[in-house]
Amino acid sequence: MNKTELIEKIAAGAGLTKVDAKKALDATVAAIKDALVAGDKVQLVGFGTFAVNEKPAREGINPRSKEKITIAAKKVAKFKAGAELAEAVNK
Repeated sequence: MNKTELIEKIAAGAGLTKVDAKKALDATVAAIKDALVAGDKVQLVGFGTFAVNEKPAREGINPRSKEKITIAAKKVAKFKAGAELAEAVNK
């Protein structure tokens, strides 16, 4: 499912126009992104949790030259499915 198909599903399920559904989806995604950028986590009970993990710097090997390189520390977004979502997927 792509974004357009998701917007159509939201519009049909909520009785909204596609324009309003797109605005709602965009606002939701922006709110989640803003919370993650601020270091917060977003918990949607029954659906899941969005959070930020910090990966420390580490040593790696360049596969072409076999030289040791330093891989910089970074933050990554992660999602953990909630119990209801996990149960629905596994049916």
